[in-house]
Amino acid sequence: MELQPYLLLSAITFVIGVVGVLSRRNAIIVFMSIELMLNSVNLSLVAFSAFLGDVTGQMLVFFAMTVAAAEAAIGLAIIISMFRNKQTVNIDDINILKW
Repeated sequence: MELQPYLLLSAITFVIGVVGVLSRRNAIIVFMSIELMLNSVNLSLVAFSAFLGDVTGQMLVFFAMTVAAAEAAIGLAIIISMFRNKQTVNIDDINILKW
């Protein structure tokens, strides 16, 4: 297969993630949208790596997925902690960083 369908899919999923981050106010949906954006970048890295015949991009994706798994665990723990304190996951209602 050619490179363009993979890059098109990657671009579409990245745009869906950006729209999710900018339009939603639920912290869990924003978090999932950020993960979707990260996965779309990983897809484009793997596509370029396979197209060029080099495994460097695939190794980079492996390490990025490892970091993303740790980030997902920490991010969900933070969201659960905020829910326990504020009883909501709405980003507008959570104002712990404001004076």
